Amino acid sequence: MITTTISKLNDVTKELKESILLDIEDVKKAHHESLVLRNSVKMNLMEDLTSLKQKLNEELSLEYKEGKDITIYKESIDTLESNLKELYSLNGKLASIVLPVKEMYKEIIADITEQNGGSLVEIMA
Repeated sequence: MITTTISKLNDVTKELKESILLDIEDVKKAHHESLVLRNSVKMNLMEDLTSLKQKLNEELSLEYKEGKDITIYKESIDTLESNLKELYSLNGKLASIVLPVKEMYKEIIADITEQNGGSLVEIMA
């Protein structure tokens, strides 16, 4: 059971890493539609990751309480941890690309708003 949960966690982590790599490429190429379409899939994967992580903790806790040796899972858990660290790193890389773009758009909108006397769109009557 634990082995299956760890395997599922690794699969979800891999899918998220692949999705973030695609996001990075799409941001660079300004393929915004692809980003939006992939976003709901990523949200579901993140929910899966969270629930599987909780399930793994419960399974490990149960086996420990039953007096079973949970150190047999150490290698696979270490691999999972490594994969999660890679995911975290990729997410940071995506954020370092997206946040400056977001700030740039925010500044452009502020400039336009200021030039139009406090409104984003100037209405001519």
